Amino acid sequence: MTPSGPQSRKTERLVALVAIALVLFCPPLIIVVDRLPSPHIGWLSLYLFSAWAIIIGLAAWLMEHRAGR
Repeated sequence: MTPSGPQSRKTERLVALVAIALVLFCPPLIIVVDRLPSPHIGWLSLYLFSAWAIIIGLAAWLMEHRAGR
């Protein structure tokens, strides 16, 4: 029997967050971002730091959002 309620929803959301992180940091996507044409902007570093910040922010929001209830 599977557990239901807030704990299972939290687990599902954390698994989804891991899946999003895997997609954001998969090598084919990073290669595409690395090869974007631009004379002045380093898109790869901007992408990596932005994706990292989004994952960390979502993880913090998921963990704190449930703790307050």
